[in-house]
Amino acid sequence: MKTHSSFASNEPHNYACNSVINKTKKVLKHGEGGVEFACPDRDLRSCALKSAQQGDYTEAIALLSHLIHRHPQNAVDYNNRGLIYFQSGETQKAFYDYNKALQLDPKLASAYNNRANYYAARGELVAALADYDRALDINPSYVRAWINRGITLRDLGQYDQAIEDFEVALLFGQLSGHILAERGRTYHLWGDWNCAIADYNRALATLPSLTSLRNYPGWRLRTQVEKWLKELLCY
Repeated sequence: MKTHSSFASNEPHNYACNSVINKTKKVLKHGEGGVEFACPDRDLRSCALKSAQQGDYTEAIALLSHLIHRHPQNAVDYNNRGLIYFQSGETQKAFYDYNKALQLDPKLASAYNNRANYYAARGELVAALADYDRALDINPSYVRAWINRGITLRDLGQYDQAIEDFEVALLFGQLSGHILAERGRTYHLWGDWNCAIADYNRALATLPSLTSLRNYPGWRLRTQVEKWLKELLCY
């Protein structure tokens, strides 16, 4: 199952953080205890996001753990650390952090979305749907939750309802390439191959080309869509 996680933030991103990253690496290498970063919270959060995007999960977790030490009641930091744990394969730690985030802030929609992704990855689709529903009750314009709920409904064989979720998601004008790809896959599995081909082609016109950087978020999805389209055209 492909789901879309959400790194929540209540701070603007600032990517001028090389000094923070270098200090973090020094701490991780030498094990300095009780180290304190002088930079503002927003810089630490931005650096954590940058490290995660670059695949340096250990560094991202270290930065977020430092933020949690500073502000143990900040639900956003727990949610973000949970997401990094999940991406690094430490799913139980992720689950703990999502629950802690929701304990601190029961209205944090992104934490429900991320915990739902945890349930979905474990095959607990009913529990996943319940959390996606909560996320959308809190934030009805939460596009990633619409996409993820649609994917989960598809996995349950509820193709018509999945299509409805993708169509709602398209109304917000975000992540259109991803939505079209997932709607196309739903039509594909449902047996409506003409609609599937149309959506795959529309998705490919939106997603980054294969000449783009491979760490671009839509690059892997593009390769998957091309594979799905080839399956239909070569049938």
